Amino acid sequence: MKAALLLLTLAATTTASMPGRAEPFLLTPPAPPSDQPLPDLQQRGRSCEPLQQALNRLIAPVARAWSVSVVNSNGDLLGDVNGAMARIPASNQKLISTAFALDQLGPDFRLRTQLVQRADGTLELKGQGDPDLGIAGLQRFAMAAMGQGGARGASAGPVNLMVREEPRQNWWPNDWHPADRAYAYGAPITRLALTSNALGGAVSDPYRRLETLFKKEVKRRGGSVQVQQARPITNTQQTQQTQQSDDQIVLHEETSAPMHALLSLANTESHNFTAEVLLRQAADQWDVRAASASAHRWMQQQGIPVRGLRVADGSGLSRNNRVSSQTIAALLMRMDQHPYAAYYQASMAIAGQRGTLRNYFIGSPIQGKFWGKTGTISGVRSISGILQTSDGPRYVSMISNGASRPNATIGQILRIVYNLSPCPSSI
Repeated sequence: MKAALLLLTLAATTTASMPGRAEPFLLTPPAPPSDQPLPDLQQRGRSCEPLQQALNRLIAPVARAWSVSVVNSNGDLLGDVNGAMARIPASNQKLISTAFALDQLGPDFRLRTQLVQRADGTLELKGQGDPDLGIAGLQRFAMAAMGQGGARGASAGPVNLMVREEPRQNWWPNDWHPADRAYAYGAPITRLALTSNALGGAVSDPYRRLETLFKKEVKRRGGSVQVQQARPITNTQQTQQTQQSDDQIVLHEETSAPMHALLSLANTESHNFTAEVLLRQAADQWDVRAASASAHRWMQQQGIPVRGLRVADGSGLSRNNRVSSQTIAALLMRMDQHPYAAYYQASMAIAGQRGTLRNYFIGSPIQGKFWGKTGTISGVRSISGILQTSDGPRYVSMISNGASRPNATIGQILRIVYNLSPCPSSI
């Protein structure tokens, strides 16, 4: 398979492996466009020497803080500075999470929140982490639980409700800094999250907030309710519940926007909560360590070089994440060959037009031609994406850890790549 062989060459001779038995491939890549021999990305004769020289002149004084890789659609590594060095990626980590989710779940997947009535009459509220579930949705669930609004099977008497939620120890990755957990961007990751568990800042106890608001809504409608928190569902219980679904009545269901819109929320607007939920749903694991391990295996199965890769969360807020610019550039190239390539690219910010890049490169030749993902945490600045040039796409990844004035350097690199496409014979 072209994608697998092509991207493996970028890893040189060493690729990290995960313990345990090998997993099956999760998808069949599209057919290669031709039968031409595959280029060796590490073969110096295939790099763009003028581009490499320009990158060296720009980055050499501060190279220890940077990793930069530029790849074309043929798989040629046109320019590279410390590209094999794994660094903290910040929100460029979302490029991994969203690619994993799109591949595993498809562009039409929707997160579901349901109120069900079991065969024994018990009502249960369960969800999948819809980031857009709000107060209006909760009000509709309260109506259904009380037998209002045409809900079938519900009783107009006192409501006994079980709420299926994750235990507190699963609400945040344990390596997120405690200070981050107070802000909206560090809100707890739960299955039933009203307004993404953020209200100005982070909601510290989303279960209690949901319980309080549900009780108020039922009382406002003249009823009463007892709310209990159910134990988390194990994988075995999930399988059993799926098999017993015919014995349940769905009283009301709220669905999220489709996957392609969720991807845009995660990548264009860099929404941490959405990225974390997508990682967990793609892995079918709400334990972030297990979900991260699944994403790591998926990267390997795509033939993407994973030397030094460490997946610690889905959003990039964890400082335990590690990824190289070569890995990100290879992922971008792999996803551009994917059957859902258009959805993936469309989820990114656009230079001078949309998302976290809306205020950058306005009026420059790059405006509207770079689709990318930004990343920023203290001491870290990253940006990776697809630059459209007259010579076709360039898959560019730039990660800085500890660099001064990183934004200026990023802009210079993108202009250099754009201006040296196609690769000139000399400069």
